[in-house]
Amino acid sequence: MNDRAVSLLENYDVEVLRTWKGRGAILCETNRGTLIFKEYLGSREKVHFHDALLAHIKEKSELKIESILKTKEGTLLIDDNDGTPHILKTWFEGRECNVRDMEECKMAVKTLASLHQVSDLRDTGILIDKVPFQIDKEFDKHNKELKRVRKFLKEKGQKSDFELQLMRTYDYFLNIALQVTEELRFFINELKDEPGMVCHGDYQYHNILLTGGKMSLINFEKCVIDNPVRDLYLFMRKLLEKSNWSEAVGEGLVNVYIKEREMSKADHIQLYYRLAYPEKFWKIVNFYYNSGKAWISGKNLEKLEKLINQEKEKQKFLEGYKDKYLS
Repeated sequence: MNDRAVSLLENYDVEVLRTWKGRGAILCETNRGTLIFKEYLGSREKVHFHDALLAHIKEKSELKIESILKTKEGTLLIDDNDGTPHILKTWFEGRECNVRDMEECKMAVKTLASLHQVSDLRDTGILIDKVPFQIDKEFDKHNKELKRVRKFLKEKGQKSDFELQLMRTYDYFLNIALQVTEELRFFINELKDEPGMVCHGDYQYHNILLTGGKMSLINFEKCVIDNPVRDLYLFMRKLLEKSNWSEAVGEGLVNVYIKEREMSKADHIQLYYRLAYPEKFWKIVNFYYNSGKAWISGKNLEKLEKLINQEKEKQKFLEGYKDKYLS
C-alpha cells in the first residue's frame, strides 16, 4: 500500500480523518467509522455475488458481518494506476478469536452454524451460475501432485534428513489420500450430495473477531458454493492438531454446531473424509516442492515429525467419529 492507493479513497463518499497500515491493507478512521481498504483478490465477477451474499445475511439475521462500500459512481471496486482492483469495507474493532480458549472456539462454531442457517441461497435467485466446489476433484489434484513429488524424490540423488524421513512415510500417507478420495467420491454419488449452500470459505480465527462480547465475521472474499462442513472442517482441523486430535475437543465443537444447525448424513460423511484426508502431509510436500530445495529449513522436518507422531491419535479420533456419527 502507498500514497497512490490512499488517494483512491477520494472516490468514496467518506471523510477520511487518518489512515494507518494494517496487514496488507490500509485502515481508515472516517466519519462512517473504521473502514479497511485493500486489494481485492477475487474475480471482478465474484465481487457482486460477494456483496449480494453479505446483504442477504444482514437481511435474514443479526450476525455482525462486514459490508462493502460503493464508490461515488456506484461501483464495488476501484482500480489503481496498474489496473489492480481495490475494495473498501467496514471494519470491527476487536481481537481475533483465541484458539486456546475453548469457550471462544465454541462461540465461533455456534456463530458459524448461525451463518449457515441463512446462507442457503438456492431459492433466492442470488446463486451465481457456476459449478459448485467439488472436494473429490480437489483431492484428485492433490493426489496427482503427491505422485509427481514422490517420483521426483525417488529419482533424486543425495537426500537431506527431511527428504529421507519424507520417503519413509510417503507411501503410507499417499495410500490414505487415494483411499479417502475414492471412498468420498462413492458416497457423494451414492447420496447425490449436491452442495447448494454458500460457505465463508476461509473460516479461521483471524477472520473471527470478538467485539463487544459477540463474534464479528470478516473477509468473505473466498466465499464458495460447497457443503457447509467446509467451514467447520477448516476451523476444527487446526484445533484438533493443536490438541493432539482430542476426541473431547472434536466432539465438543461438532455438538455445539449441531445444536444450532442439524447435520445430515451427507454432512457427517463429508466432515469425516475431509478430516481423514492427509491435507497436512500434502501441505508439507507442496511447500517443499515449490520452494528452493538447495537449503531445507529444519522447521520442515519438525512439522513432518509432529505429523507422524500425531497420526495414531488422528486415526483413533476418526474411528471414534465414525462410531458416534456414522454408524
